[in-house]
Amino acid sequence: MRMERESSDEEEDHENLIAQSERRNHRSESPQRTTFQIDETANTRRFNFSFNKRYFLAIILPVIILILYFTTDIKSLFKTSVINVNYDASINRMRESELRALYLLRQQNLGLFKLWNHTLLDNSSNKPIANNSNLDKLKSDLLSQISLNKQIQQALLWSHQLGNSLSALDNVTDTSLDGYGDLHSCRKVDYRLSERRTIEWKPRPDKYLFAICVSGQMLNHLICLEKHMFFAALLNRILIIPSSKVDYEFHRVLDIDHIDKCLGRKVVVTFEEFAKGQKGHMHIDKFICYFSQPQPCFMDEERVKKLKSLGVSMNKLEAAWIEDVKNPKPRTVQDIMTKFSSDDDIVAIGDVFFADVEKEWVMQPGGPISHKCKTLVEPSRLILLTAQRFIQTFLGENFIALHFRRHGFLKFCNAKTPSCFYPVPQAADCINRVVERANSAVIYLSTDAAESETGLLQSLVVVNGKTVPLVRRPARNSAEKWDALLYRHGLEGDRQVEAMLDKTICALSGVFIGSMGSTFTEDILRLRKDWGSASLCDEYLCQGERPNFIADDE
Repeated sequence: MRMERESSDEEEDHENLIAQSERRNHRSESPQRTTFQIDETANTRRFNFSFNKRYFLAIILPVIILILYFTTDIKSLFKTSVINVNYDASINRMRESELRALYLLRQQNLGLFKLWNHTLLDNSSNKPIANNSNLDKLKSDLLSQISLNKQIQQALLWSHQLGNSLSALDNVTDTSLDGYGDLHSCRKVDYRLSERRTIEWKPRPDKYLFAICVSGQMLNHLICLEKHMFFAALLNRILIIPSSKVDYEFHRVLDIDHIDKCLGRKVVVTFEEFAKGQKGHMHIDKFICYFSQPQPCFMDEERVKKLKSLGVSMNKLEAAWIEDVKNPKPRTVQDIMTKFSSDDDIVAIGDVFFADVEKEWVMQPGGPISHKCKTLVEPSRLILLTAQRFIQTFLGENFIALHFRRHGFLKFCNAKTPSCFYPVPQAADCINRVVERANSAVIYLSTDAAESETGLLQSLVVVNGKTVPLVRRPARNSAEKWDALLYRHGLEGDRQVEAMLDKTICALSGVFIGSMGSTFTEDILRLRKDWGSASLCDEYLCQGERPNFIADDE
C-alpha cells in the first residue's frame, strides 16, 4: 500500500509538470523549451530507476532469505538447548517409571507370598481344599497378580512412550484364563446356600428361651441374639427378644416379623408380647449359665436389678460347666443338648456372645437354621429402603464400600501380631489397588476417623490420575428425600439406626473393604454372603500386608 501511495504521488507530480510545460508552450516558442524537456526527461528516468529499485528489492530479498535458509543450519543454533531439555525429560520419565515398577514388583512379591501361604493343599491335614469359594478366591488372587504384572510392564514401557503397546496383547492373555477374561472383574461369589447344613427350628408351645445379652455394644448384642436363635432351635424353644428397658431397641433396627415369616411359624416374641401372654407372671424357671467366669452368666447386679424392675423373677444361677469368656472351649450340639435340655417352661443361659459352638456350622453363609429367606437377621424394611434410596441418589450400582475403623483401633490392633492398624498412605495404596481392580468410580466411606485422617486419605485415593471420591452420608437436608422414611417414622438421628444404615449400604456394595478384627465388618460380610452380594474382590484393608510402621508399646 505504501509503494502504491508513493507511486501515485509521483504520478501526480509528473502530471503537474506536464501541465505546466504545456501552458508555457502555448505562451511562446523559446530555446528554454529544449532545456526544460531535457530536465523533464532526466526526472522521468530518475523516477523509473527509483520505482524499479523498490520492485527489485521486493523480489531479491525473499530469494536471499531462501538461500540463507538452505545454506545455513539455523536449527543448530537451538539444537543444544532442545536436546538438553528432551534428555532431562527422558531421564525423569525413566526414573519415574522405574520407581513405579519397583513399587509394583514389591506388591506382587507380597501377593505371591500370600498365594504361597494359601495353596490348594491344607498343610495341616494334607487334604485338598474342596470349598469352591476358596478355589474361586485363589483364582481371583492369581488374576490379581497377572493384572499387577501387566501394570509393571506398562510402567516400564511408559518411559519409552510405549504404554499402549500392551493393549494388543491383553485379549490374547485374557482368553487363556478359562472364563475369567476381564482381569478387573469382581464376580459375585456363589455360596450355594441351598446345599448348606441346617437344623429345623420347631419350638414346642409355651416353651421359651429368655435371651440375655450383656457384653459390648449393639453389634455384639445382635451376634448374641443370633447365637441364642441357634440354641433355641436346638432346644425347641421360642426365643424372647429382650426389652428395650434393659437392652437396645431391637425393633428399631431389626425386622423381627421377618424371622417368623422366613420359618412360616412363630419362633420369636418380643418381651412385650411375652409379658402380655404371661399376665404379669414372668419367672425364669431355670437359669443355667453357659459361662461361669468371670461371673456366672456374665451378668452383673445392675442387669439383675433391671430385670426385676420389669417384673422378672428368677431362681439361683447355676453353672453348666467351668467356662471362661476369655478362653471359650469348642462345644458340640451334643454338649448343648446334654447340659441345657429341660422341661421347664422358661429357661435362660445368659450371654453367649463368646460361645464357641459348632463354629463352622453356625458361621456358614445363610446360617445354621433352615428357612426360606436369604438370611434371618437383617435390617428393618425402613432401613433397607433408605439404604437403597441413598445408593440410587449418590452411588449407583458399581461402588466400593470401605469400613475404615480408626477410633480406639490403634491400641486394639497393636496388641495383635501382626498389627492391623495401617498408616493412611499405606491404606490409600491398598484401596487404590482394589479400586483399579474393581473399576469403580466412587467409594462409600463408613468410618469413625477424624477429618484430618479422612482428608488425607481422600487426597491419596487417586487411580489413573483421577481422584476417587469418598462419599459419606450427609447431614439432614429437607431438600433431599432419600432419608424421608426415617424422618417420617421418628428414626432420624438415632445412632443405632444410623449404624445399621451404614452397615446396610456397605452390604449392598459391589465390592467391600473391611477392617480386620472389627465385629462391624464381620456382620457386613455375613450379610453380603447371605444376600448374595459378596464379591471375589472383597477383602480386609491391606490384607496380607504388615503395617510399614508400628509404634512401640506403652
